[in-house]
Amino acid sequence: MGTIQIKRIYQPAEKTDGKRILVDRLWPRGVKREAAEIDEWMKAVAPSDALRKWFHQDSDREKWQEFKARYMLELKQNAAVNDLLDIVSKNEKVTLLYAARDEQQNHALVLLEFINELLKR
Repeated sequence: MGTIQIKRIYQPAEKTDGKRILVDRLWPRGVKREAAEIDEWMKAVAPSDALRKWFHQDSDREKWQEFKARYMLELKQNAAVNDLLDIVSKNEKVTLLYAARDEQQNHALVLLEFINELLKR
């Protein structure tokens, strides 16, 4: 079982990243596909369009806890999570890439927490 970390896609790729997986539903602005250095793009593990739009419709950061709860519920019902777990189990290191500016409140943090909880079981 490998380790998992998260990183903004705008940060340079490093050899220590291991397998690089983009976990955003939309392709990141300003990033050329050739330069992204991703191994896989797993759109299906990103929040649904409806949840993403709800969370970003205004700058109310009070929504964070509600977003986390809703996204966790989506993840529990998402078969693509099993594909991600399979990748994690087969690689020494996995880096989940995201484009959000906010490094303290973003879906990749929730996804990382969710995956780590599953791996503890």
